Amino acid sequence: MTMPATPVDVPAPVAPAAPYTVTLIPGDGIGPEVTDATVQILEATGISFVWDRQDAGASMIPMYGTALPESVVSAVIKSGVALKGPIATPVGEGFTSVNVALRKRLSLYANVRPARNLPGVKTPFSGIDIVVVRENSEDLYSGIEHVVVPGVVESLKIITEKASTRIARHAFEYARLNNRKKITGVHKANIMKLSDGLFLECCRKVAREYPQIEYTEMIVDNCCMQLVTKPQQFDVMVMENLYGDIISDLVSGLVGGLGVTGSANIGEDATVYEAVHGSAPDIAGKGYANPTAVLMSGIMMLRTFGETDAANRVEKALYAVFTGGKHFTRDLGGTAGTADFVQAVIAAME
Repeated sequence: MTMPATPVDVPAPVAPAAPYTVTLIPGDGIGPEVTDATVQILEATGISFVWDRQDAGASMIPMYGTALPESVVSAVIKSGVALKGPIATPVGEGFTSVNVALRKRLSLYANVRPARNLPGVKTPFSGIDIVVVRENSEDLYSGIEHVVVPGVVESLKIITEKASTRIARHAFEYARLNNRKKITGVHKANIMKLSDGLFLECCRKVAREYPQIEYTEMIVDNCCMQLVTKPQQFDVMVMENLYGDIISDLVSGLVGGLGVTGSANIGEDATVYEAVHGSAPDIAGKGYANPTAVLMSGIMMLRTFGETDAANRVEKALYAVFTGGKHFTRDLGGTAGTADFVQAVIAAME
């Protein structure tokens, strides 16, 4: 399989020098296993890191009264960069999502989720190389909701010119730096004419500054249908928060699932690279979790640091392991354990 063009992230807000101090947030469930696996591989590049481990999640509540201790936020602010494993969020009750809270506290306004086919991973489609750029700070995820009367709840969708313009510019800058040819703005402005209409207005305004990049728009429901019929037509996609949450998972599913796609949450002062899959408590501690998603996020982090050669080495080694097909973890139909997978990737780097 031909290696894809090396992606170049939008310049990071913090460009530290080696040794790189990185806040390491292992997370819950399989989080510590997959983050430890990624640390081993990144250190095998020969690059020097200082890992500042910070714990978050349900286990922190008895000690701190919150799943996100202030020390975690302070550590990320200090280092400017974090590598994070999955943290579970209770459904319909319990504590607020640590993931969302961290993004709000650090003003991580852009979520960037690349998804492309991996060798040896069988999927219904080939030729997929899509980057979803999701606005990360507002929309229905602002969390402004209340009970109007018993049995009736109102949840407010917040869309601002500032946030819409900022995410549009991030998407176009990403496309420019990576020689991407097309951006699709995803919306529901046929129904939400004011909120989604404002988002599109901002995208169109920014698009005029980048005449070399084709800009198109697509209603979100049609977009979902197109993704599962002709996904190769998409290049970079930019959208509001809720649509981005759904579509980024859908796009990951086209190339093998959340276990093989990385992500970056980018702000003006910090960036958090994280796996977006769940914490899988049912297999925690059993030694066969797949660390690929965190590793993909780590590769994105290396490129942000300017360590392009190291990032390419890790990525090529990962592709070689997938091409060989002998070290697939169970989620991909294989029998390899996490440690076996790690050693195979490190061996392929040598």
